[in-house]
Amino acid sequence: MAFQISPGVNTSEIDLSTVVPAVSTTTGAIAGVFAWGPTDERILVSSEVDLAKRFGKPKTGHNVETFFTAADFLSYSNSLYVVRVATGADNATARFTVTEEVLVDDDNDANTPDVVQTTTTTTELAGFGAKYKGEIGNSLKVIVDDPSSFGDSPYNKYFNAEPDEGCVNIVVEDSDGTITGTADTILEVHENVSLRDGKLTENGTSLYITDYLERRSDWIAILNEDTTEFNPIDEISAQTYTFDGGLDGSSESTEDVVDNVIQGYDLFKSAEDVDISLVLQGKAIGSNSGAELAQHIIDNIVEYRKDCIAFLSPAAGSSIDLTRSNMTAQIIAWKNQVARSTSYAVMDTGYKYRYDKYNDKYVYTPMNGDIAGLCVRTDDVRDPWFSPAGYNRGFLKNVIKLPYNPNKTERDELYKNGINPIVTQPGQGTLLFGDKTMLAKPSAFDRINVRRLFIVLEKAIANASKFTLFEFNDEFTRAQFKNLVEPYLRDVQGRRGIFDFRVVCDETNNTPEIIDRNEFIGDIYIKPARSINFIQLNFIAVRSGVEFEEIVGRF
Repeated sequence: MAFQISPGVNTSEIDLSTVVPAVSTTTGAIAGVFAWGPTDERILVSSEVDLAKRFGKPKTGHNVETFFTAADFLSYSNSLYVVRVATGADNATARFTVTEEVLVDDDNDANTPDVVQTTTTTTELAGFGAKYKGEIGNSLKVIVDDPSSFGDSPYNKYFNAEPDEGCVNIVVEDSDGTITGTADTILEVHENVSLRDGKLTENGTSLYITDYLERRSDWIAILNEDTTEFNPIDEISAQTYTFDGGLDGSSESTEDVVDNVIQGYDLFKSAEDVDISLVLQGKAIGSNSGAELAQHIIDNIVEYRKDCIAFLSPAAGSSIDLTRSNMTAQIIAWKNQVARSTSYAVMDTGYKYRYDKYNDKYVYTPMNGDIAGLCVRTDDVRDPWFSPAGYNRGFLKNVIKLPYNPNKTERDELYKNGINPIVTQPGQGTLLFGDKTMLAKPSAFDRINVRRLFIVLEKAIANASKFTLFEFNDEFTRAQFKNLVEPYLRDVQGRRGIFDFRVVCDETNNTPEIIDRNEFIGDIYIKPARSINFIQLNFIAVRSGVEFEEIVGRF
């Protein structure tokens, strides 16, 4: 409050109503090979339908495991960041066919009439093509009409009027049905698109074809305009363009895709850039029997951020082997290839057999998307600090069968190695039968619910604590901090997340030395709630004349 020079009344407000905010715990992240869509950028999708629309349907031999990991997660959640990588992929480019009639002297006799022959040539139109890389672009067909062709065009019914001079109407079709399932289905129409730069709508939006297609089209674009001599007004005319030359690039199983997938995950490295909670590995790829990707996610994403958890499934070579003689040993060996002890990662036992509706076949896909999805379901029906395993919240979706269904002895061996078994039980279904993290040492943090509890507490309280920055480290500020944190922790305690807590923020931990270093310390002690992993039921038979009060507690 400023000092007043002359008499008067000054009014000010002091806001002491700050509370600890709720934080997101259900947003996932995945990077991998997809058939369509923008590359090397984070795109938020909300459903499997949205995923297929933005990134294409799964293609056999190309990206089935990656696609269904994302789709399985979205069957539990509505929030997933996807990064597409496309090693060796290329855009389909537009081509047009020119038909000419020429006179040919077929007998070298000047006295006989020449023969009319028809010649057809196909020419690539540099600069006009599919918006994204991939073979899907080869299915596109584009019909362009200008003012001279509009009246006779069979497509004029889709537009309000003929285009202005220097403008065109554009129809984009699925020529062979690859995209929609029906040939010649219209994908989108664009009216009065300018071939000259500078034309604007009434609200000032550019109608120039480069800007317009970038903003409005999901399928076509002007490619590399800055590096070619392509000029729309000279090159694009009223005709039909087919597309060719699109390439999918490396599949999810190709060794040279690993580095690009790793770079895709690096887009999630900064907590300041993107808020995520659950990182899906998808297909295990890379060196060390496919553990290279898992190692990178642990070391450079979740351990670096410390506000999210990675979900891993062992490599397909061991997981879909239907001979169970050494399955347990193979899965443990893969976990040892990852060679990381961390509470920020969770590992399951592999793959499930499921129906691929897009290709009408049955396929094996990893279950790390499902396990992350179970955490989302737990958040929805309870809270993040509840275990996602077991008969109340742990049932998986879209499972025909498991190639590996571990028995009690095998589950014991897996569990002591920090691997969570997934089992199918007759009359029950398929469920997650463990809630361990990959932390090797005995600790409260070797359980999923405890790790997620502390992520929630740390993220929420840290966000609220930002408003303490640059205040004075005095008794008032410290009391204000305690009054901010303690009600929040009491709420968590009331929702069964913690047994007890204590907040210390006073002169005992904010000593003069701490204050002189411009620091502020709040110590928050937490007794986390533990999930039940083992049940012991004792049935004791007694004689009819015995009083229960005499024996209860003696056994």
